[in-house]
Amino acid sequence: MRPEVYQFFANLVQKHSGITLKQEKTYLLESRLRELARALGYRGVDELYEVARKRLTPSLRDEIVEAMTTNETYFFRDQHPFEALKKVVIPELKALRQKEKELRFWSAAASTGQEAYSLAMLIHEHFPDLLSWRIQILASDISQEALKKAMSGAYSQIEVNRGLPVTLLVKYFKQNGAKWVINEKLKRMVTFKKINLVEPLPLSLGKFDVVFCRYVLIYFSPEIKTKVLNNIAKVMKPKGYLFLGATETPSNMPAGFKKKIIGRTICYQWEG
Repeated sequence: MRPEVYQFFANLVQKHSGITLKQEKTYLLESRLRELARALGYRGVDELYEVARKRLTPSLRDEIVEAMTTNETYFFRDQHPFEALKKVVIPELKALRQKEKELRFWSAAASTGQEAYSLAMLIHEHFPDLLSWRIQILASDISQEALKKAMSGAYSQIEVNRGLPVTLLVKYFKQNGAKWVINEKLKRMVTFKKINLVEPLPLSLGKFDVVFCRYVLIYFSPEIKTKVLNNIAKVMKPKGYLFLGATETPSNMPAGFKKKIIGRTICYQWEG
């Protein structure tokens, strides 16, 4: 890939998604753009570059950004954050929110939905009394394609094999051909929305008791990380919890977050 072609697409992706594509990711950029070019009927990345450079429509821009978003996820990923929720976080929030009888969760880089549905299963399995409360789980992502799949609630055998205990598979999914489809009562617990974490968050979002923003900060520059964390801080409820990925330990957490260690999990409580 010619340097000017790489630079054009890397700049475009960073501007519109916050994702920083370093030089060593050229192979990834080229392979994904090659697939996109083929799907759009162009001869290759160079022709896609010429079209995008001369007449970049919002639709083409979104397709390029979409091609570069990473959709790696699986059910109950890392396991220990869900243990922390089960043993400490939800019981604590339950006591704190007894008057309002409302808990709001946000899976802020939801990809194809496994994390959000894992939260719904956790509540059904361990906190059935909360089902009489107003429980809201928002799943958001920058990728419209990923969200479309998440909304369908349909997963392949390989996808359900990753992290999902067979007891929960049998209890909450129904087989439909080659796919396993999650049941309607869990689907109804989750709302899906396209959100770009780099942009100011919509005022209609409201505030959250628990935010999962895992394995997305690693793709951002330090300045963008700070911006995203500050955006999240604005939507935290008092004493709410933020969970990041296991490998993400940012030095630029907003001052209102207090680091907490629960078992094997590091999380951050909003003291505001």
